Amino acid sequence: MSSNPFHASNVHCPGPVNLDRRGFMRFGLAGFTSLSLPGLLRLRADNPDATKKPKAVILVWKPGGCSHLDTYDPKPDAALEYRGPFGTIATKVAGMRFTELLPRQAALADKFTVLRSMHQGAGGHPAGSMQMFSGDSDTRDKPKPRLPDWMSVVNHLRSQQGQRDNPLPRYVGVNPPTTYNGPAYLGDAYAPFAVTGDPSKPNFSVPNIGLTNTKEVDRLDRRIALRKNLDNLQRAFDTYGELEALDQFETQAMTLLTNPQTKEAFDLSREDDATRDRYGRNSWGQQLLMARRLVEAGVEVLTTSLRGPLCGRVNNWDDHAVNHHVFDAMRFRSEAYDQAVAALIEDIYERGLDEQVLVVVTGEFGRTPKVNYQPSTGAGNASAAAGTKQPGRDHWPRAFSNIWFGGGIETGQFIGATDPRGEDVIQRHCGAGDFLATIYHHLGIDSSKVFLNDFNGRPTPIVDHGRPIKELIA
Repeated sequence: MSSNPFHASNVHCPGPVNLDRRGFMRFGLAGFTSLSLPGLLRLRADNPDATKKPKAVILVWKPGGCSHLDTYDPKPDAALEYRGPFGTIATKVAGMRFTELLPRQAALADKFTVLRSMHQGAGGHPAGSMQMFSGDSDTRDKPKPRLPDWMSVVNHLRSQQGQRDNPLPRYVGVNPPTTYNGPAYLGDAYAPFAVTGDPSKPNFSVPNIGLTNTKEVDRLDRRIALRKNLDNLQRAFDTYGELEALDQFETQAMTLLTNPQTKEAFDLSREDDATRDRYGRNSWGQQLLMARRLVEAGVEVLTTSLRGPLCGRVNNWDDHAVNHHVFDAMRFRSEAYDQAVAALIEDIYERGLDEQVLVVVTGEFGRTPKVNYQPSTGAGNASAAAGTKQPGRDHWPRAFSNIWFGGGIETGQFIGATDPRGEDVIQRHCGAGDFLATIYHHLGIDSSKVFLNDFNGRPTPIVDHGRPIKELIA
């Protein structure tokens, strides 16, 4: 295990963070005139063909890194200290086996593709995540990203196309990844519209969406009228026409707050009980159900992070022995994970979203193929009492797996291979740049030709390496 403080065995991935300007609660009624919410919705655009929905992507993020050997790339012939205790099961695809933890996904394997040859160059959570989110090839851990993540880039690029009619934000995060990603030099206007909390709870709600109280709506109207009167004093000096643009953004923000369509899109009670049960009546299941609802309603970039109590004691997938008994942790979370992802796979195809929406399920890296043993630092779900020696797997960026479905891609295949112990890629190497170029390609963006100006005004490529993975292109 690394001496880097971000790798330290007693440091785990941060759990959910209370957001500041990017947090939705901050965009409450009292702060409406600050223009933070209009800024978040800045310059959204519609597809030129109004009859055709723009391509969309759902990123399902597993923070901390999921063990590839214990899920999609088992090594049953390896020594016990590598393969772990789980048996393997056949899938719907001949020659492709998963561990016994994923029976629902195994039965649907013809509906998705497994990429078993993913790798990147950074062993720490910050740098590894930044490689996957933005293509930053720096292997050093940094406290915040230097480059904007692909989600913010897409939000920015599509905003240049003109105004769109859909009142929903283009980019939404449902308990999104927040720690090692962000819009960087693009600015917070292109960060996600963030929804936090457990959507499986009876009292869950998204505040200030689809207001129906006429008094509150009238109060907002008065606030906006007051601000516009104040703006009139400055228009003579507004050489760039920025105030006119702000009026447009504020109108869009008002629509988000008052249009009933926005409230309906987030309202899981409109789903029948059978569907909600199929996803799982827990945070992860209902997050993925909400993700499907939102992209179906017109959201174009959707991120959601599978973290929290369903992961085990430390609320993430960072299964060092000091954090979790890795095998108990995989068992503990597998039911909810397998069920939620399988339900999303089914829905993407059954509801005819498979050409429009690409779904990617991944984390920043895998886990060490060789198991090690260390004393636990505390008791809890998937962790023995403090001081108890238990098995764990550490960070492993040299080889890991992710799954892809929808997007019109060919499914029922597995791409690439690792060696007999799962340590290194031996076939069809795919790096972080390839990962990002593939997502951009689905969204109609040629990442090799797009540059954005950084803080210093220098044109910066959105990805400076990598090519779309041809097996994952429609």
